[in-house]
Amino acid sequence: MHAALLDEAHRAIETKLPERGDDYRLGYHLSPPVGWMNDPNGLVFFRGEYHVFYQHHPYSAQWGPMFWGHAKSRDLVHWEHLPIALAPSDSYDRDGCFSGSAVVADDTLYLIYTGHTWLGEPGDDQNIRQVQCLASSTDGITFTKHGPVIETPPDPEIMHFRDPKVWQRGEQWWMALGARQGDDPQLLLYRSEDLHHWEYLSCALQGQREPDGYMWECPDLFELDSCDVFLYSPQGLKPSGYDNWNKFQNSYRMGLLDDTGCFSECGKLRELDHGHDFYAAQTLLAPDGRRLLWAWMDMWDSPMPSQAQHWCGALSLPRELSRDGERLRMRPARELAALRTSRRMLQIGAVESRSHTLDVRGALLEFELELDLAGSNAERFGLALRCSEDQQERTLLYFDAMARRLVLDRQNSGAGVSGVRSVPVTVEQTRIALRIFLDRSSIEVFVDDGAYSLTSRIYPRPESLQVSAFAVNGVGVFGETSVWNLADLQL
Repeated sequence: MHAALLDEAHRAIETKLPERGDDYRLGYHLSPPVGWMNDPNGLVFFRGEYHVFYQHHPYSAQWGPMFWGHAKSRDLVHWEHLPIALAPSDSYDRDGCFSGSAVVADDTLYLIYTGHTWLGEPGDDQNIRQVQCLASSTDGITFTKHGPVIETPPDPEIMHFRDPKVWQRGEQWWMALGARQGDDPQLLLYRSEDLHHWEYLSCALQGQREPDGYMWECPDLFELDSCDVFLYSPQGLKPSGYDNWNKFQNSYRMGLLDDTGCFSECGKLRELDHGHDFYAAQTLLAPDGRRLLWAWMDMWDSPMPSQAQHWCGALSLPRELSRDGERLRMRPARELAALRTSRRMLQIGAVESRSHTLDVRGALLEFELELDLAGSNAERFGLALRCSEDQQERTLLYFDAMARRLVLDRQNSGAGVSGVRSVPVTVEQTRIALRIFLDRSSIEVFVDDGAYSLTSRIYPRPESLQVSAFAVNGVGVFGETSVWNLADLQL
């Protein structure tokens, strides 16, 4: 049954591929061949290659019964689509192979995922069953299902119980699960000797509907620079000041996880990325010791114009995580420098109360520059990206001197999207260092060597390729700017 469903899904992809539209098709981000993509799953390094799995609906560009899509890479830059790994084919996962993780044991690749079934009407989240399942592969391509390894939650009142993240701690395997008891979120921990038999360890962290949301999806627990990080996606947080304006968030807390399964927090809850489209982030430990991260580069209930072109969804660029006190830094993975094909140096200098078109055009670009705050007196100044000839279509990234914020404005960024996001700039700060990645339908901004990031989808017309520097009511000073054209590796 499983093999037959996989074959049917592959035929559906082959049928739809000739109909796929590529106006918004990303050049160097991982996207599905056709159909729907959401959460990254099962990030793992296996036999010399990075494997990324993802939530996938191959039959349409809308969310549906989840499969596990699959891609691999040797260098984090060039990706190869592989056959779909998992299909919802059995009684315990018939309505979806939901998110999970992957580990390697005895040269075998194991996938651990949530099997989902609707007990009532499809879509009724008040009447579901979720179990934790295991599958394995000796070649990294074809997977054998072993069925549920955790069939019931520790409390019968818990119904939402999903997204297992498994890692090795000492000689044992540990599993983190997000759960919802009533309207309160929980982080549950399990332990195993062999990946097949699991014992419940503890509720490592208990939240409350106010202020913690009602569900913690896609948990990840890992050690980073002598501190434990709980990375997760809380649902149901209310906007507060400049924070939490997306439907759902991607957040983290730092603390200490002890051997009894208790997570002691230190520091406060923080958003991981401050753009419009960033969710369900997951990490892996690279062979060289780096902690790498990917996220779904979209957001629930957001405009998704590529659906009309038979595909939807993308993953962020891989990022390297490091710790800076009570905060995380995210930098683009160093391998991404291999995308650069040609470099241009721009001497923008001082721009006074106007817009200045720069001598660079393109949909796939990387920028490195500094905004000189000490030498500027403009109310706001920065870059307009993916501009149309008449400047009616554009994505703005600028420093707002009155609010002391770096602002990403996609009010005029193309089909469907809108909204403004921003990050703080301290009074003492005299410059802002920026690294910007543009793709056909995305922008990723890394601020001050990864202290902040803003990730958003944009949908400009293919011909909107201009770049401008601008200043409003005063002078804005730009440092020397490097611009690279990036390789188009469209999958």
